[in-house]
Amino acid sequence: MKIISSFIALSCFFVLNGFAQKVEKNSRSLHKPIPAIPARLSVDSIPLGDAKSFPEVQLNIPIAKGPFEPNWASIEKNYPGEPEWLRDAKFGIWVHFGPQASGESGDWYARKMYVQGSKAYINHLKKYGHPSEAGYKEVLRDWDPKQLDPAKLTKIYQDAGARFLMIQGVHHDNYDLWNSKYQPWNSVNVGPKRDIIGEWAKASRAAGIRFGVTFHHEYTWWWWQTAFGSDKEGSKKGVPYDGNLTLKDGKGKWWEGLDPRLLYGIDLREYKGVEAAAQSPWSPPSPGIFSRHLAYDKWYATNWAMRMMDVVQHYDPDFIYTDGTVQGPFTGDGTGTGYKANAMQSVIADFYNRTLAKRGMVNTFSIVKFRSNTNGTVTTEEFGIPANIKTDQPWIAEAPVGDWFYAPGFTYDSGMMIKYITEAIARDGNAAICISLLPDGSLNEESQKMLKEVGVWMRRNGEAVYGSHAWVIPGEGEQHNGKLRMLPGGALGRNQAEFKFNEEDFRFTVGKNKSLYVFSMVVPKAGAVINVKSLGTEAKLFDRSISNVRLLGYDGQLKWKRSAEGLSITCPDEMPFATSVVFKID
Repeated sequence: MKIISSFIALSCFFVLNGFAQKVEKNSRSLHKPIPAIPARLSVDSIPLGDAKSFPEVQLNIPIAKGPFEPNWASIEKNYPGEPEWLRDAKFGIWVHFGPQASGESGDWYARKMYVQGSKAYINHLKKYGHPSEAGYKEVLRDWDPKQLDPAKLTKIYQDAGARFLMIQGVHHDNYDLWNSKYQPWNSVNVGPKRDIIGEWAKASRAAGIRFGVTFHHEYTWWWWQTAFGSDKEGSKKGVPYDGNLTLKDGKGKWWEGLDPRLLYGIDLREYKGVEAAAQSPWSPPSPGIFSRHLAYDKWYATNWAMRMMDVVQHYDPDFIYTDGTVQGPFTGDGTGTGYKANAMQSVIADFYNRTLAKRGMVNTFSIVKFRSNTNGTVTTEEFGIPANIKTDQPWIAEAPVGDWFYAPGFTYDSGMMIKYITEAIARDGNAAICISLLPDGSLNEESQKMLKEVGVWMRRNGEAVYGSHAWVIPGEGEQHNGKLRMLPGGALGRNQAEFKFNEEDFRFTVGKNKSLYVFSMVVPKAGAVINVKSLGTEAKLFDRSISNVRLLGYDGQLKWKRSAEGLSITCPDEMPFATSVVFKID
């Protein structure tokens, strides 16, 4: 019997192994080489093709079998709706980390290090040398975040109250942080020799926390155009940066066999506006199609999609995220400038079909940044918070403490984090906050202290946060230009940390237990009497009688009285709290 069982097991192994090899072969067959590129034309010599008249290309990428097809109509029809766990989570940590942290220059270091005179350029010269001799590829080679410990960090984030993690998979630098099948410039081949996404996935599952993977490489091809330039003055004037290198140039070098075009893309500055956009602080080129490079455009969109599908297949994330500014990647407009194709729809359809097959249900979601309401997608609000309650679609407020990548001089303050989260949940949103890791992958002491303080507040007030939804109004308090005064927009820093609310500023949520929660945006003085006008009988917003008022974190009874003018609450004689307090109304 043992011999027969062994024979059956061995046969199954060969059958399954053969199937796996077949799937692998089919997948790799899609990884086609870069097509022939036309000879370069002079900078700003031709217009972009018209994006409005250009038909959306159907890429016909093989996707996992299931009810979802690679078009918006099918996705919207079949998606079951926002997963309950997202409603419950409310607060997450944005792990926005990669080799660009090495520059200690904040966000977009890889692009800005090729802009002469910028902070990133100056810092790169000091640490690595001139970008014609030691470019971003050398940053990748030398990057080794030895202190990056996803399991340890996940515990810190959970203790702070986070219920989900957003893990950067690939930034605009085009460098994949996993064992990428379709991008040889990745963290297993070049740099730390680590499958960083794999480590985060393992840590998240071990801790029982949801995680998603973020992808920012859709507009890499115009974002990287700085790497094809040169200094405009000085001793290196006119010497091409290393983005101009070819595969042949790598012979005998450490990067032999790695095509620079797979990292930096190709020179597209012949299109009007691309060079100017490259030299601007942020702006993408005007809407349009890279019409002289249609074969490359299609290759790029396909490669973009296959890399995302590679992550979905091998790491089974709870959500995926695509960066952008318009209705989706590859729209011919905004951050989607260059091409129109159903790449995003293909990725989402494949993702949901795989989720359904693996989990028996679709309890995942896809973030398409700033996309208008469509069933099957979640949107984000970067830096700012909508003034009014937003219930038309699930959304996540996203902001970094200081910047999206580390630089010295950030302001670390738990109060601004807590108030940012409060502003988001009062408007039926979630909040994901980035606390930038140091270049070695560790958290500095200021970040750890800040997160510990957020955790203390979350443990005291969590019932007002997790699983909550907005009340009939987001809050009350001081007005500015006829609108409720809010925490200032932008990256979380000194402006937010020093912003002053007062004892008349409140925010509201309704908990899973149906209780109303009133967030005082400050800690009132001991013994102070505060008045919540929105809960007065004359306001006609709270149509139930009030039986009890409790201060979360305080065991004693409160004195309170409801009248036409509001709900007055007398605070305890001691108020040993920080940042803000929450009252539970039953």
